[in-house]
Amino acid sequence: MVENDLLVPYGWTEAVSHDYSHVIADGCVPARVIRVDRGECDVATPTGLARARCPRADSEISGLCTGDWVSIDAERTVRQLLPRRSAIVRSSVSGRSEGHVLAANVDTVLICTAADGDVDLNRIERMLALAWESHAVPVVVLTKADAAEYVPLDAVQAVAPGAAALAISATTGTGLDVLTAMLAGTVALIGPSGAGKSTLANALLGEEVFATDAVRAADKKGRHTTVHRELRPLPGGGTLIDTPGLRGIGLWDASDGIERTFSDIESLAEQCRFGDCSHTSEPGCAVRAAVDSGALTERRLDSYRKLAKENAWMRSRTDKRLQAERQQARKDITKQQRQMYRDRSSRR
Repeated sequence: MVENDLLVPYGWTEAVSHDYSHVIADGCVPARVIRVDRGECDVATPTGLARARCPRADSEISGLCTGDWVSIDAERTVRQLLPRRSAIVRSSVSGRSEGHVLAANVDTVLICTAADGDVDLNRIERMLALAWESHAVPVVVLTKADAAEYVPLDAVQAVAPGAAALAISATTGTGLDVLTAMLAGTVALIGPSGAGKSTLANALLGEEVFATDAVRAADKKGRHTTVHRELRPLPGGGTLIDTPGLRGIGLWDASDGIERTFSDIESLAEQCRFGDCSHTSEPGCAVRAAVDSGALTERRLDSYRKLAKENAWMRSRTDKRLQAERQQARKDITKQQRQMYRDRSSRR
């Protein structure tokens, strides 16, 4: 059962209530993270919006993110991070072998690219892999269609098998009705600065909630007007998360996402003569045959190889980090045991 009507606009449903009813600690209530600042976060609670204290950095709870469901106590301190149903995760900007959560409990990911600028197919494929891996449904949105001389919608659709792609204009309203019909649950907008994410978010929300700014005329590069991830209720139901522009999009353990993004290449690879075909010069390679016939572009194959190689490297780094942590844990246990034996001997 839904516990409180004030949580419903922020994504609380009977299904969410059922998932979390047995894990929320006694004396606590569910809340959804709207925005995270240093040491504190804005949350939606059964009694309305509130400011809550985040757990200490050395606690078991870390990495709170917009969209998370948590439990808070009577003092408005976050006590639990409830299990995530989905999460958009990229590799850490610092280069460390760990993931950085961009948004949590997301159902639909809008991958935004400005149609009047550089429509980078490689970047779209990278963001598709990120979105598919999150277990949300991606939709590729070419924004600013009214300002573009040519909208390469066919080319975008060709690199997004299984995902919808459409061109819209938040200024004129073109395509917004079609896009709105595709939205479900919690919607997150991702893309580079200047892609028109905040303008689109305002159009979907029906009011000027997020700050916007024009791109530079010289190179069509955007400015970082959105600096926080923030969740807002949509007027027709569901919620929306606007995110800052992504300069770099490193993958983190995105094997399934890559397979979904390049499902055409994965299907062709199953027809290769050799199971370990590298799709370079082996005889009977169905992938190379598709490239030679023009059914598959060399650019797309190169993009597939690059993302697969990057993901394999990141996974190997993560495995080494986990192995090192396990080894350190075993050393700590051994030290504790030796100290215990020494203490016993000194008491005899």
